[in-house]
Amino acid sequence: MALLDENRLFSPDPVLRRLSRDLYDTVRDLPIISPHGHTDPQWYAENAAFPDPARLFVTPDHYVFRMLHSQGVPLEAMGVPRVDGGETEQDPRKIWRLFASHYHLFRGTPSRIWIDHALQEVFGVDQRLSSETADAIYDQIDDCLKQEAFRPRALFERFNIEAISTTESAIDDLKWHRMIRDSGWGGKVITAYRPDAVVDPEFQNFAANVEQFGEMAGEDATTWQGYLAAHRNRRAYFKEFGATSSDHGHATARTEDLPQEVAAALFDKALRGVCSEDEADTFRGHMLTEMARMSLDDGLVLQIHPGSARNHSDAIMARFGRDKGYDIPTRTDYVHALRPLLNTVGERSDLTIILFTLDETSYARELAPLAGVYPALKLGPPWWFHDSFEGMIRFREMATETAGFYNTVGFNDDTRAFCSIPARHDVARRVDCAFLANLIATGRLAEDEAFEVAHDLAYRLAKQAYRL
Repeated sequence: MALLDENRLFSPDPVLRRLSRDLYDTVRDLPIISPHGHTDPQWYAENAAFPDPARLFVTPDHYVFRMLHSQGVPLEAMGVPRVDGGETEQDPRKIWRLFASHYHLFRGTPSRIWIDHALQEVFGVDQRLSSETADAIYDQIDDCLKQEAFRPRALFERFNIEAISTTESAIDDLKWHRMIRDSGWGGKVITAYRPDAVVDPEFQNFAANVEQFGEMAGEDATTWQGYLAAHRNRRAYFKEFGATSSDHGHATARTEDLPQEVAAALFDKALRGVCSEDEADTFRGHMLTEMARMSLDDGLVLQIHPGSARNHSDAIMARFGRDKGYDIPTRTDYVHALRPLLNTVGERSDLTIILFTLDETSYARELAPLAGVYPALKLGPPWWFHDSFEGMIRFREMATETAGFYNTVGFNDDTRAFCSIPARHDVARRVDCAFLANLIATGRLAEDEAFEVAHDLAYRLAKQAYRL
């Protein structure tokens, strides 16, 4: 039994389905450009076997464990590590059985398509996951994971990944990327510069992070000029390991362009831990503009991922730490928030700023009009909660009429779940082909043009935008 319908995500209308299939067949096997994500570089560096199905599919994937937890399953039962090192479930088969018994919770969700795709296309599973099939599927995947063909580098090549970017903190030593480079393996795994820990005064241990940052950069980062120099040095170091972008996950899209003496005074307050919430947001906003100026010098693409109220549950944060499924979208103002940045660098065609959103209400009203006029600005694809069939369709419907296709940057998967990468790109390609088919059928796009656009959306735009 096939887990996946070959015509999934295509219209049941025969004309639209034929057009969608014709387009899709030309892009389905294109190489994957994965320019932003969170897979672990240690996987590619050591090329060790993945330990077991539970630690591949369940324990590291917040899409999975947040759904089970919403139905009352403790995170400990899924093996999610605790901050205090306290007891959590260690038996991978028990975790897998728990996952399987709750698999019905994913009906109709993008996670269901991703997981079914991985089960069928990667591991050859031909039966639906359930309590009854849990052990047989576990054994089948476990047997696969013991084979060389299922180690990270082999899967990387099998997935036809041309390039993948991981994302590391500005105070990461990049040892795994060094190991990858020194190994002689030909897979293109690059890093991206993520400075949140040293630009966000509300980040845990901010002052200590800045001190470590300065030591790594060989600068006195406790002074304003030394701090800026440290960023330039660390960005250059990241570029040695292939970085073509920086990434910024701020609570808001606020930007500022403060006088240097005002920024220096605010930085001093941040180091002393006496910033108000508004001052912390002001400092983060100013640093986006500083990062944009640095990008004009070193060429790094500037990615902004705003609008998430991160770690919403104090209890979960205290017990399990960051990134445990409690990051919740918020309303975001882009028109006023981005104006200082865009007034400073928005007219520069030699700069690329890629903007993401968790606030879909802003697509047609704010984001598409902004990207449709400022040369520096491009729209990132639907992200996180909107990385779905419905989310992608809404994005194309609301953004295309004002920004077109060529002020967007294709697709990126933004995932920690390695085996879901081909599935996510497959979904994006199917959705874009379905959207293009509708444009053809309604006389808004010539068929030969649609084939070119399909290729651009699946491959060329991401490669071009991220300078890969």
